[in-house]
Amino acid sequence: MNAKATKTQPSPAIDKAAFKSAVIKHLHCTLGTDENKANNHAWWKATCAAIQEQVLEGLRKTQKSHYLNDTRAVHYFSAEFLMGRLLSNNLQNFGLFDVASGALKELGVEISDILEEEPDMALGNGGLGRLAACFIDSLATMELPAIGYGIHYENGLFRQEIKSGAQIERPDSWRDYGNPWEICRPESIQEVSLYGYVETKYGENGRVLKEWHPGSIVKGVPWDIPVVGYEGKTVNVLRLWQSESSGYFNWDVFNAGGYVDAQRENVQAETISKVLYPNDETEAGKELRLIQQYFFCSCSLKDIIRRYKRAHGDDWSRFADQVVIQLNDTHPAISVPELMRILVDRAELGWDEAWGICTKVFAYTNHTLLPEALEKWPARMIEKILPRHLEIIYEINHRFMAEVDKKWPGDNAMKAKLSIIEEGNEKMVRMGHLSVIGSFAVNGVAEMHSRLVKSSLFPEFDELYPGKLTNVTNGITPRRWLKACNPALSKLIDKKIGDDWPRDLDKLQGLTKFATNKTFQKQFMKVKLENKELLADEIRKSLDLEVDVNAIFDVQIKRLHEYKRQHLALLHIMALYRRILENPDYDMHPRVFVFGAKAAPGYKLAKDIIYAINKVADKVNNDPRVNNKIKIAFLPNYRVSLAEKMIPAADVSEQISTAGKEASGTGNMKLALNGAVTIGTLDGANVEIAEEVGDDNIFIFGLTVEEVNELKATGYNPHDYYYKDPEIKAVLDWLETDYFTPGKPGALVSIKQSLLDNGDPYMVLADFRAYSDAQIAVDAAYRDKERWAEMAIINTAKMGKFTSDRSIRDYVDRVWKLSSCKIES
Repeated sequence: MNAKATKTQPSPAIDKAAFKSAVIKHLHCTLGTDENKANNHAWWKATCAAIQEQVLEGLRKTQKSHYLNDTRAVHYFSAEFLMGRLLSNNLQNFGLFDVASGALKELGVEISDILEEEPDMALGNGGLGRLAACFIDSLATMELPAIGYGIHYENGLFRQEIKSGAQIERPDSWRDYGNPWEICRPESIQEVSLYGYVETKYGENGRVLKEWHPGSIVKGVPWDIPVVGYEGKTVNVLRLWQSESSGYFNWDVFNAGGYVDAQRENVQAETISKVLYPNDETEAGKELRLIQQYFFCSCSLKDIIRRYKRAHGDDWSRFADQVVIQLNDTHPAISVPELMRILVDRAELGWDEAWGICTKVFAYTNHTLLPEALEKWPARMIEKILPRHLEIIYEINHRFMAEVDKKWPGDNAMKAKLSIIEEGNEKMVRMGHLSVIGSFAVNGVAEMHSRLVKSSLFPEFDELYPGKLTNVTNGITPRRWLKACNPALSKLIDKKIGDDWPRDLDKLQGLTKFATNKTFQKQFMKVKLENKELLADEIRKSLDLEVDVNAIFDVQIKRLHEYKRQHLALLHIMALYRRILENPDYDMHPRVFVFGAKAAPGYKLAKDIIYAINKVADKVNNDPRVNNKIKIAFLPNYRVSLAEKMIPAADVSEQISTAGKEASGTGNMKLALNGAVTIGTLDGANVEIAEEVGDDNIFIFGLTVEEVNELKATGYNPHDYYYKDPEIKAVLDWLETDYFTPGKPGALVSIKQSLLDNGDPYMVLADFRAYSDAQIAVDAAYRDKERWAEMAIINTAKMGKFTSDRSIRDYVDRVWKLSSCKIES
C-alpha cells in the first residue's frame, strides 16, 4: 500500500502568471529583445534573471539575519568548487521548477531545451570540488551560517577534446557570455602582497618587529555566487577571488612603442586566477600554484577579519568564538602562517596569544594517503615569494620541535619525522604537517581512511595530540544527485514513501519493503531503462555510436589516475574481446562500458590510458565478430552536467581503486543512490557502502589493505602474474603490437611497462583475476532480472548514511560547534 505523500515541498514564492511576467520583463528590459526574436540562450538568461530575483531577496534576508544574530560561521576554504548548473537547482530549491516549466511552455519554450544552454562553472576537477559544492548546499539547507571561499578561475582546468584517441586540452571559457548568477563586489576588494624582503625593527621595550616590504601587489576582486538551500529559506554565499593588477596602464611605455610591456604587469597579475592547477612540471608552474593558493587564502582571511571587525572592532578575544575555517586539503594550508602574520605583525599581538587564536580557528580535512598529493614546497620558493611567511613557518616549527622533544626527549629521528621542514638535498616545507599542527581538529573522510590516517600517515601526531584526529565520512546532496538528476525515479519514490526524503535521506529505508515487490521492481527498472535511453542518445550525439539499452551499462567515471585503475577495467575489456575472438559463442550478456575522465595535462601515463581506451574502443566497436556483445564509450569532457546524465543510467558502478589508496570517493555514493550495483575493492567509502547494503548486494573483490601491505613487504613481483596467467600475458603482449594502433606498433606499450618494468605500483595484475571473476558474477546476477532489480532497489534504499547533510551534522557536532540561524521573513 502506498504511503501518503508528506508535503514538504516549498510553497512557490510566485505563481505561474507572475513568473511568466518576470521572464518577459527580463527578456525586454535586461536583454533588450522580445519573444519573437529570442533564441534558447536568451530564454535561459531571462529565466535565470527571473529566479535570481528570489535568490537575491533570500540572500539579503539571510545576511541581515546573520549580522543581527552575530552568528558563529564556518568558512570553507577550497581550491575547487564544482557547482554544476544552477538554474534547475535554484528552481527546485525554491519549489518553482513546475511553475517555471509551465510558464515557459505557455511562451512556446521547453524548459529542457534552455537548461542545456547553461555552461558548467569551470571551478574544479574531481571529487574535491564536488564535495565542496555538496557541503555548501547542505550548509544552506540546514540553515547554518557559512561562506565558501575559492578562486574565480577564468578557464578552469580545461575543456577536454579527444582527437585520434588522445586527450587535447582546450581553454574552458565558461564565462564567455557572462554568468547570470555571480555578483561582483568591488567594495570588498583586497590587496595581496608578494615577493620583496623583510625588515627587522625594534619597538618599545626592545620588542622585535617585522615589516614586509613587498615587491609586488595584486588585487583580489570578489565575485559572489548565492547558494540556495532546499526550500529556499537560507541563501549563503560562495565568494570567489579574481586577480587583477593593482597598478595603472603605463602610457609612457605604450606611447614609446612598448605595447606589450605596457600591459605586462596586468597580464602577470591576471594569470593568478587564469586556470585551475597550472602544470607544476616547471619551476614557473610551481610558483604560480603557490601564488594562487596564497592569493585566495590572503584575500579570504582579510575578508573574514573585515567582517569580524565590523561587529567587534579590534577586540580579538572573540575571534575564535565567531570564526571557524575548514581547510579542504592542503591547498589552503598557507592560511596558517598568513593569519599569524596578520595577528603578530599587523595587530601586534604576542606570539602565544596569536597562536592560541590560530589553533582554535583552523580545522583540516585530509583527503589522501598518497605521498605525492600531500603538498611540499621548496623553502627557497616560499622565501622568494612569501619571505615573511617562511620566517613564521620556521618559528612555528622551532616551538613545535620543543614540544616534540618534551614528549620524546633526545629522539632526533622523531623530530625529523614530525618536523614541518623536511631536510635533504633541498629543504621542503610539508604543508600536511603545517595543517595538522596549526589546526584544532583533523579529519579523514571515511572510516577506513581515517583509521589509516591515524595508523599509517600521522601516527605520531595521533599520539602527541590524542583526540585531534577524527573521522567525518563524506556525503552527497540528494537534492542534486537524485531529485534533480533523476526526476523519474524521484517521482516514483515520492509516490511510494512520500516526498520528504530529500531532507531526510534515511526515509529511503522505506523502499526496502518493496524490494521484492514485482510491480515495484518493474516500475523501478522501467525508470532505469528510460535513463539508459537518454544516455544512449548522448552517446549517439557525442560519439556517433549506437548502443543497446538492454545491455549492462557498466560505468567508470572519475579523475584519471593509476590508483583508480581505469587500466584494470581496460585490461578486462581486452580479455573479454580476446575470449570472443577465440570463441565466437562465448556466453556473456551484452555490455556497454562507459568512461568519463580527465587526465592532468602533465600526467603522461594517465593520458596514455585515455588514448588506449579510445584506440581499443575504435577496434572493438567496429569489429563485426564481437556481434555487439561489447561497446566502449569514452565520453569527452567529463563534468557535473554530464555526470547527471551518466549516473541515473548506470547498472554497474566501477569502484576498483587499490585498497588503501582512495580516501573515500563520492561517485560510489551517487551511483548507488540511483540504483547502480557496485563492483569494488574494500577501499574508501566502499567499505561503509558494503556494510549498509549487505554482502549480497555488492560485488567485492581483490586484496585488502592488509594484504596489499603484506604483499609489498614480502616483495611483490608482477612478472609472477604475467607468466603464470596466460590471459594476462596475452593481453599485455597485445599492447606492444599495432593491432589497436595500425602502423604504430608500441603506441600503447607504456601501460605494459608501468605494470611490469615499473613494478605495477597499484597492483593491477595482482587483482586482475579476482576482478575478472567478480565481473562473471555480475553477468550472472544481471541475467536474473528479479534478483538484479532487488539489488538495485536495496542500493537506493540503503544510501541514507551518505547524505552530505549527515556529514555536515558530524562536522557541526565534532568540529565546528555551529548553531542554525532562523532567517527572518
